[in-house]
Amino acid sequence: MNHETLFSPARLGAIEVANRVAMAPLTRSRADTDGVQTPLAVTYYGQRASAGLIIAEATNISRQGRGYAYTPGIYTDAHVAAWKPVTDAVHEAGGKIVLQLWHVGRMSHASLQANGAAPVAPSAIQAGGNVFTEQGFLPPSTPRALATDEIPGLIEDYRHAAQRAKDAGFDGIEVHAANGYLLEQFLRDSTNHRDDRYGGPIENRARLILEVVEAVAGVWGADRVGLRLSPLSTAIGDTPLDSSPMQTHIYLARRLGELGIAYLHVVEGQLHGDKDAGDFDFQALRTAFGGAYIANNGYDRPTALEATASGRADMVAFGKAFIGNPDLVARLRQNRPLFDAPASAYFGGGAEGYTEFSLQKAA
Repeated sequence: MNHETLFSPARLGAIEVANRVAMAPLTRSRADTDGVQTPLAVTYYGQRASAGLIIAEATNISRQGRGYAYTPGIYTDAHVAAWKPVTDAVHEAGGKIVLQLWHVGRMSHASLQANGAAPVAPSAIQAGGNVFTEQGFLPPSTPRALATDEIPGLIEDYRHAAQRAKDAGFDGIEVHAANGYLLEQFLRDSTNHRDDRYGGPIENRARLILEVVEAVAGVWGADRVGLRLSPLSTAIGDTPLDSSPMQTHIYLARRLGELGIAYLHVVEGQLHGDKDAGDFDFQALRTAFGGAYIANNGYDRPTALEATASGRADMVAFGKAFIGNPDLVARLRQNRPLFDAPASAYFGGGAEGYTEFSLQKAA
């Protein structure tokens, strides 16, 4: 096997990448209260532009889609104006960057919604866990079920956000259909108890994801659209698994492959936890999709080298490692030690723990 494959160029649909190290989307909660990125984001992403592909942090497609304080948006002129210097900085450094489009669904609190409204979801089932509000961590509010006639408007919010991402200079978009958020809530029968055309059989539960992908592909072309899945993760919202994860995700992956999207980005195993897949076959998922596959979750240098050299993945996404190591690609290539950024700096705050680390030791 050629262990230099990780550092070789590749192509994801229409997106050419200089290496196969992706920067995973990382919520850092550094935007302002209206979801407008600050100039710190320009420095932060520019520092990490040596990644083959930066998948920018999950970004709200609408006010309704917001579930955490200080997370960025991509639906107003101010959002676009703040993101444009970010994409310019990445491009000037020779990098590529796509934006992850996010609607949290039931993982929200009424204080984050316009006029204190209830969050929306496929069904009125309250999520577990907590969300980060301006008052601190609070349990998610009980959602209301979206009416069928509201769904075209929701799809239009995705299409509008995709256009705004294009206006901001991104190289493409990633549809967030993972981690217990809205699109995954529709996909799983544990959180979708609907009896309309968006509920019941797999074909109906996957319908919204496919309609969203078709809408955003109408803006970008399918070959600049990626999608993220997490078939086995229950971490966010204490979200139960689908009753038939393999069957459900194989169907969806096949349909996404037929649409010709640029890549499938998959959290393998439990988010931030165990990679044990049990009976779930991620390679079968990749085969059903048939396109570029980005592997994610707990990869380190040896496992990333092996995954790309063996052909099990076209690219490997790193998350936490990019927080404290803007030069991660060089460190991986040279097999240099990595700085373990303190968790206290992950969310919120200013430059410390984001663009600079006063405690970082030279390595």
